[in-house]
Amino acid sequence: MKKDTTIVNAGRHPDRNHGFVNPSITRGSTVVFESMEAFEYAVKNRYDAYIYGRFGTPTSKAFEEAMAELEGGTDTVRSIAVSSGIGAITAVLISHLEAGDHLLAPDNVYGPVRNLSDNLLKRFGVETSFYDPLAGPAIEEQIRENTALIYVEAPGSLTMEMPDVPAITKVARGRGIITAFDNTWATPYFFQPFEHGIDVSIQAATKYIVGHSDAMLGVITMPLKNFEPIKTTANFLGACPAPEDCYLGLRGLRTLGVRLRQHQKNALFVAKWLDDRPEVSRVLYPGLPGNPGHELWKRDFKGATGLLSIVLNDYPKKAVDAMIGGYTLFGLGASFGGYESLVLPVRVDALRTATQWKPEGPGVRFHVGLEDTEDLIADLKAGFERLEAASSGS
Repeated sequence: MKKDTTIVNAGRHPDRNHGFVNPSITRGSTVVFESMEAFEYAVKNRYDAYIYGRFGTPTSKAFEEAMAELEGGTDTVRSIAVSSGIGAITAVLISHLEAGDHLLAPDNVYGPVRNLSDNLLKRFGVETSFYDPLAGPAIEEQIRENTALIYVEAPGSLTMEMPDVPAITKVARGRGIITAFDNTWATPYFFQPFEHGIDVSIQAATKYIVGHSDAMLGVITMPLKNFEPIKTTANFLGACPAPEDCYLGLRGLRTLGVRLRQHQKNALFVAKWLDDRPEVSRVLYPGLPGNPGHELWKRDFKGATGLLSIVLNDYPKKAVDAMIGGYTLFGLGASFGGYESLVLPVRVDALRTATQWKPEGPGVRFHVGLEDTEDLIADLKAGFERLEAASSGS
């Protein structure tokens, strides 16, 4: 089936739900059995049968089935639902790394991944090195004998660099190294990680999958051979998602294609408008023609979503604060992927360790929502007026 058909139908079984279109919400911890044979079967097949709520419910399994079909499209992959995006990342890293191993992660990686590497993984004897996100095949130079996993993010958090994913995975596979990919920005609607050599795909389903800023949810998708180690780790971590959140993930999934196409349309319109503004030095958005990552994006991706950043010219902090703090439609918030527009200051200079980020001025990240673009542009224009007024002291 085509993607738009898959997102409407995957994980739905009205014949198992008394004819109701949507799966029901199953809340529960305890499962009781009619016989010892049934109990022993469930224990032996605990990842497929229902034995205890932490291992899964009909609601979580419906969501997992739908995500596996969308991201993998075959019976050779499975998905695991967990309680958040960072929960998904943690389960993947801990299941594939042990004391003495080496992890490679991009220098522009999602902030909590850096915190996880510098704290929890370090305490357990795992060393992390951060690589230039634009390294491509040159990443081989940073691989060690004990490198066990390469983490990839496309585009990178905040600064939106676009890595050459197939070049990285080619090197990794040649050395027998697992690759894990954060597919939150593009979602499987716009990017298929397994078609580009990735071993494990991770999403903060909190973002575009849920799509309404009202649930915390993570999802991991992987080939069958990697399923049990990650599922076991997720259970050790107690990373089971709430049934209501899985239901909201399924609800959001049904409109994913419609929403993402509109996010892309709105974001590209806003990105082009920002690119012409005298206050803006650079627009960081792979979907924008002329962007440094545009050709790689065009080669590997089917679309771009609503998240982009800009680098302003050299304005003082008070002026940027006045711009950001006065928006009507762009709410000041750290998430993205919902229907609403958001804004966040970008401050990454001190975070880089392998590369230098030397912007011309302050950075700002925007999530372009589903509002009318004329209203969004009016809000942005008023923000630039505040920026100039505060900068000049008037």
